[in-house]
Amino acid sequence: MEKAKTKKLRIAFESDIDYSAATDEQTAGGDKPNTAETSRKGVIWEFIAIASVPLVLVLGNSMLVPILPDMQERLGISQFQSSLVITLFSVTAGLVIPIAGYLSDRFSRKAIMIPSLIIYGGAGILAGLGALWNSYTVIIISRAVQGIGAAGTAPIAMALAGDLYKEGMESKALGLTEASNGAGKVVSPILGSLLALIVWYAAFFAFPFFCLLSLLAVMFLLKEPKKEQAPPKLGEYLRNIGAILKQKGRWLITSFFAGSMALFVLFGVLFYLSDILEVAPYHIDGVMKGLVLAIPLLGMVVTSYTTGSLIKKNGTLMRWLINIGLVLMTVSLGLCILFYNRSIYVFIGLLTLSSIGTGLLLPCLNTMITGSVEREQRGMITSLYSSLRFLGVAFGPPLFGWMMDKSHQIVFITVTSLSFLALILGFFFIKPQGKIGG
Repeated sequence: MEKAKTKKLRIAFESDIDYSAATDEQTAGGDKPNTAETSRKGVIWEFIAIASVPLVLVLGNSMLVPILPDMQERLGISQFQSSLVITLFSVTAGLVIPIAGYLSDRFSRKAIMIPSLIIYGGAGILAGLGALWNSYTVIIISRAVQGIGAAGTAPIAMALAGDLYKEGMESKALGLTEASNGAGKVVSPILGSLLALIVWYAAFFAFPFFCLLSLLAVMFLLKEPKKEQAPPKLGEYLRNIGAILKQKGRWLITSFFAGSMALFVLFGVLFYLSDILEVAPYHIDGVMKGLVLAIPLLGMVVTSYTTGSLIKKNGTLMRWLINIGLVLMTVSLGLCILFYNRSIYVFIGLLTLSSIGTGLLLPCLNTMITGSVEREQRGMITSLYSSLRFLGVAFGPPLFGWMMDKSHQIVFITVTSLSFLALILGFFFIKPQGKIGG
């Protein structure tokens, strides 16, 4: 009975996988095609390698959120200055990502990802030394350099997933990258809090180790498909991008806004929670604070992976899930206006519902955006999208900090309004139908 059940599960998994690309490439090279079992194992390892990139990206940022109050105290800096440790990293990455996207289309995905991971990890060590020397200046410069490295990581991994897989496997891979991104957000506050028990800046030195593991996975587990034609010159390339934006700009720009808004809210709320949990009436600190921060993110992770596995490029289903996700965000954040200072349990529950809405939204946007263009322009389009997402992350902490100084209610009135605006725009402009990407 157990053997039969295992066999059915294996067949179900393999039925989703498109082996044609790998088989054609091997046959052209004169090798015998792999068996289904070998291909299945290869896909699993590819999934692990791709998922490691957004995971490492998040660890290098979110792991620092729990230690920001300690950093303020130890270095004698303001709340705004500590928020720049997150913001400057994200702004730099957001500005450089389109360049990295073009270079990945011009050359190859791995040619950009590998040096980017090296820069990302190396600058992390320098940031740790800056903390050891009590030098805020060194930390900030290192974080800016890390942002340059980050620009060539997760956004390019998203484009590579679109290159490697077709049909349902592409949406599953993209859902996994979003789930991995969310899993990093779940683990990182806990991990950052645990490392801070050793010394407050331990997270800076721990991160490069995870970066090295991802670098090795990308180098040895991912085999990028060969380009079918020579890349166009820069002028032609930019004209093609302009034509795509002209033809599909209404829903693409709306999708870009919705994705960046969701990340703005998510990181802003993390910053907000990290700050208020340590003071009265909660007095939650250390690992316990990391666990509380992880609760809403866990809802996002589970939802993201499930959504990516179910949508299978079904445009009608994606439209439903996008609207449901934005409704959940709008309603739950709106209720936070009333309950943010009444019950911590209700408050965390509402934030978890908002994160579940984000988990419904992002995998659908990822699949639509990567499926909207051909491989030759995919790096740039996904990079423009990722750039705006990074800017959403960048401005979350400082703007939330500024609004918190004015009024806590203003925080939730603002994010509710943004979610409602995204819902209205998405309802009228994001209308996928049939199969996405053909």
